[in-house]
Amino acid sequence: MKSLHEIIFALLFTLSLRIHAQVINWENLPQNNIASVNFGTEYGIISGLTYGYKISDGKFPFLINTEVSIPFGEKRLDDFKVKLGGQIRVLKVNNFNMSIKMQGIFRVYNSDFVKISNFGSDFSTTIGYYRERWFTGAEFGFDKAIVSRYIHTDLYKSNFPDVKDGWYEPSTGGNYYYNVKGGYSFGENDITLSVGKITSQDFKTSPLFPIFSQIGYNIKF
Repeated sequence: MKSLHEIIFALLFTLSLRIHAQVINWENLPQNNIASVNFGTEYGIISGLTYGYKISDGKFPFLINTEVSIPFGEKRLDDFKVKLGGQIRVLKVNNFNMSIKMQGIFRVYNSDFVKISNFGSDFSTTIGYYRERWFTGAEFGFDKAIVSRYIHTDLYKSNFPDVKDGWYEPSTGGNYYYNVKGGYSFGENDITLSVGKITSQDFKTSPLFPIFSQIGYNIKF
């Protein structure tokens, strides 16, 4: 039974392992390229690298971006997450901005009992107040695990010989998340900070460590 608990923990971990998309100051984005490095806390220390490219400007700027996040540990590449997608500003009223983020996710988690590979999606909306030098806002989003592949280890199979490897559908769950964020911009640089909470899609359970935080640095060129 302990092994089953480990599997559940692993699934929650893969759903929750998150370094967020780039935190952007929409009022200070004259350049087309933006690269970021992030460090966050959630089940430990997590680091991430992100690159975004602005493909449209004007009233509705749109960025495509990709990001990679991995936790600190002895075998850092055993667990990782890759996102690909974009974010767009859909509304601007004076200094108030509203943006939408849409991303596809591929994530991998390894333990002594199972390797989980998962494809999912991440959608969120951010509303905030942005000035050229600083900004603050709030984000609400949903992270969905759509399909997962389980490869169980020999150790697990020795205790549960009937277990089957393979892809599992329908979707194995999702998490809502929300956070407050802010940042300071100077020259071609941004320092950003966000703090938030995660809850499961049924609003009845939460991950073991539902609070997350992230500090990031952007350079624009």
